Amino acid sequence: MARIAGVTLPRNKRVVIALRSIYGVGMTLAQQITAKCQIESAKRTDDLTESEVAEIRQIIEGEYKVEGDLRREVGTNIKRLMDLGVYRGIRHRKGLPVHGQKTHANARTRKGPRKTVAGKKSVKQLK
Repeated sequence: MARIAGVTLPRNKRVVIALRSIYGVGMTLAQQITAKCQIESAKRTDDLTESEVAEIRQIIEGEYKVEGDLRREVGTNIKRLMDLGVYRGIRHRKGLPVHGQKTHANARTRKGPRKTVAGKKSVKQLK
């Protein structure tokens, strides 16, 4: 069982896919890491030797910012935007989309489930 950067890698998955379970490691970075370690892309995590796991761990911890450090940095960046009171910070504070998306019909992920508002009756119901 391979444990890298405080994360236990999923068993019996290709190494490139399993590395993506580490926060901050995507497909491109996972491919770069396996290329540096000279590990086949088709190799499974169960088939990794201890030396290969140690080499992957050394590369990730030495060259890249992942997991706790990256989460902390992202959090402080967002907090800085909110403290400055810039538009992006206000959007973060209100829980609305940050990158210019429309919110009239969509944005349910950021806004949460719909909140029904008891409102006006339509003209047909009044007659």
